[in-house]
Amino acid sequence: MSKTPFIVSASLCLVLGLVGVEVWAQSSQSTAFNVDVIGPEGPQSYTVGIRIMLLLTALTLAPAFIMMMTSFTRVVIVLALVRQAMGTLHSPPNQVVVGLALFLTLFIMTPVWEQIQVRALDPYMQDQLSQEDALLQAMDPIRTFMLKQVREKDLELFVNLSGVSVPEGPEQIPLRVLIPAFVTSELRTAFQIGFLIYIPFLVIDMIVASILMSMGMMLLPPIMISLPFKLILFVLADGWFLIVGSLMESFN
Repeated sequence: MSKTPFIVSASLCLVLGLVGVEVWAQSSQSTAFNVDVIGPEGPQSYTVGIRIMLLLTALTLAPAFIMMMTSFTRVVIVLALVRQAMGTLHSPPNQVVVGLALFLTLFIMTPVWEQIQVRALDPYMQDQLSQEDALLQAMDPIRTFMLKQVREKDLELFVNLSGVSVPEGPEQIPLRVLIPAFVTSELRTAFQIGFLIYIPFLVIDMIVASILMSMGMMLLPPIMISLPFKLILFVLADGWFLIVGSLMESFN
């Protein structure tokens, strides 16, 4: 059994499970949160239990982090717009669209997670880094990825709205500013790609609708006639190959 899926999953869990406590990790004099309860057997410490509880709570937010801090947002929106442009309604179904988006996200983000493994996970597992240092090291590759995709205009907007001082370098941009700016940029890029995808299908719909009106068949829905033509056009043009390839190249 290959160790790659386990390594990638462990790397992702390390980042997603600890990202919620980044501010606490950046403190140079952080101390453990101890709760001592005096019982029949004397004082008992619940430090480890509370940490596990916080970790599990952070992991419940893992789907949100996957969508907001990776390429998933752009990929799933583009795939959904392709289905809507073709007019196939529920084909491919939502499970296929989301599943394909997840695997494409895994493919795109693999270089980032490999850096997390080398810089944070392996040293942490070998007791060469503390939990706080591992978190800081793991966030650097993700921060670099988001900075490459974010628009400067969106980043300036959220810096101004947050009221923080202008960062001197990328490493000083707080995540509460970088993440919404990154998501806004991803939405804009996804809709730009979706617009280009819509154009050929829209032309086919207009041609079919014009022909039906000229023939006096105004009660016949144009979508019933144009759908086969759009499907054959998509197949002949090798549409899935072009769309997936364009999505991959858009992150380079």
